[in-house]
Amino acid sequence: MLLVLLFYDMKLRLPDLAILIAYLITMVIIGWVLRKKARQNKVNYLLGGKSLPWYMLGLSDASDMFDISGTMWMVSLCFVYGMKSIWIPWLWPVFNQVFLMVYLSRWLRRSNATTGAEWLATRFGRSGPGVRASHNIVVAFALLSCLGFMAYGFVGLGKFMQIFIPWESVRPYIPFSVLPSYVPHFYGIVFTLFAMFYSILGGMHSIVLGDVIKYVLMTIACISIGVIAMLRLHQQGHPLAVPHSWFNPFFGWRLHLDWKGIVDDANKKIAADGFSLFGIFFMMMSFKGIFASLAGPAPNYDMQKVLSTRSPEEASKMSGFVSIILLPVRYSMIIGLTVLALLYYNTISSDLQTPDGTDFEKILPATINSFLPVGLMGVVLTGLLGAFMGTFSGTLNAAQAYLVNDIYLKYVNPAASNRRTISMNYLAGIIVVITGIVLGLFVRDVNTVLQWIVSGLYGGYIAPNLLKWHWWRFNARGFFWGMLAGILPAIALAVLKYQNVLQGLDLYYWPVLFLLSIAGSVIGSYSAPPTDMDTLKTFYRTVRPWGLWKPVHQQVLKDDPSFVANSNFRRNMFNIALGIIAQLCLTLLPMYVVLGLKMPLLINSALLLAIILILKKTWWNRLKEY
Repeated sequence: MLLVLLFYDMKLRLPDLAILIAYLITMVIIGWVLRKKARQNKVNYLLGGKSLPWYMLGLSDASDMFDISGTMWMVSLCFVYGMKSIWIPWLWPVFNQVFLMVYLSRWLRRSNATTGAEWLATRFGRSGPGVRASHNIVVAFALLSCLGFMAYGFVGLGKFMQIFIPWESVRPYIPFSVLPSYVPHFYGIVFTLFAMFYSILGGMHSIVLGDVIKYVLMTIACISIGVIAMLRLHQQGHPLAVPHSWFNPFFGWRLHLDWKGIVDDANKKIAADGFSLFGIFFMMMSFKGIFASLAGPAPNYDMQKVLSTRSPEEASKMSGFVSIILLPVRYSMIIGLTVLALLYYNTISSDLQTPDGTDFEKILPATINSFLPVGLMGVVLTGLLGAFMGTFSGTLNAAQAYLVNDIYLKYVNPAASNRRTISMNYLAGIIVVITGIVLGLFVRDVNTVLQWIVSGLYGGYIAPNLLKWHWWRFNARGFFWGMLAGILPAIALAVLKYQNVLQGLDLYYWPVLFLLSIAGSVIGSYSAPPTDMDTLKTFYRTVRPWGLWKPVHQQVLKDDPSFVANSNFRRNMFNIALGIIAQLCLTLLPMYVVLGLKMPLLINSALLLAIILILKKTWWNRLKEY
């Protein structure tokens, strides 16, 4: 009853409230109903029994990527940087999905492992110098990564809900005081509990089903917002008040975006972001992104979805499906909310103000709160809340997998019964949630933790994980020292930036972290003998990688003279180039539609169609080859 009174007191009306409450109840029911299926064994709990079809897993993976914090960040980028904002998500990098689609998902899935740490046994063996240390370091990285993503989503959710549930309306009903700066964290804790319940009980089955429901809601919400924005923009007949180059996705060395006299604080954000010299930023981002993509997926929900597929071919299909169903839908919402915010900026500007100036990350909730009709607001709110819950639950599932499968079952109780294993999954989930919440209390904003994850922490991940695929002499000890030489400086970077000892983008520190990690990988590899040749031959025959594998290939030929090496490097690179261009076209498509830019839309659509026809022949029809 208290929740109903609170929502009624605000801008939500009964239909919106009904949709939101129905969704939360549905998620709880899903977790409760599917708990028996999840409890059958650890593969059912962590990977859905490896029985789910690729399109369901792809939809679930895309749904997990449609997180509330990332969408808030992207709307703020689109508002300030316009069409040029399509490049900034290369920080992740978003095009790693193309590398996965073309070949890496197949390579990963062929291992038939349960987690990334378990996968290491297929590459380095189960015993020998550094094997245990390599296993432990990837578990540590996975947990750091998962906790970082949980803190990132936690803060975004809190900032989002704060606009819809003003603290002044809630405070009389709360028996304790909360500092104003921690109000978003309080909201984050409340809604985190719902996500924790259904994901811990139902495992991967409930996560995928919940993601499907969320995706349907988000598709309705995104398309509706895009249509509303398009109608209001063209009915009014007034051009958007933006800098001239805002509509141009291309750029030179500098951005040449001047918001003076329009929204002055936007210039401050560009300066604070450090993106003014965009040419240098883009080169650094692309350089880092290519290496990150070659390294393969990080040990989080994305990797778990790949490992959950029924076959290597379905793993590739799933990764390709993600971009198709994610980007056009997500960017319909992003450009729609951006257009509405620009048209009515004076109306929402007061909601964006903080003691430190304008918080552009609040554009998304402020615009939704001001311009969406009854009913649609409930769908959008529910979808975005579901976006948080889906990302949170997928990340939580990955963290549970590493704690239980790679620590408890490996070192503590290898003979644990199925019932004890599932109970430990529950306990691990609760511990991870509590730790993620505590870390979230120290996060200043979404952009801060995002920059550290993608540019700082991944600095320690890229080098050793790139070498594990492509260099035969790389061994377990090299993996351990390479990861350690990157992770420790990344943690130090986060601490020093938090204390304001270091300034600037985390991305500009990435080359240092990368070089340290490369040095650790190479020196560590030569400090120990090569991996056992039988292990290397099994890996090479099973995964079929290309790269520096000549000594192993020669040994395999002695056993099987008919064995043929993977010679698809050039075709893979060609498909990746086409796939990245197609990804950009999918991103621009809804933006051109909403903005009514007819000629760019026609060129973009023709280019996209041509690429699809080529990839049908060069990728889809040849999925079973290597």
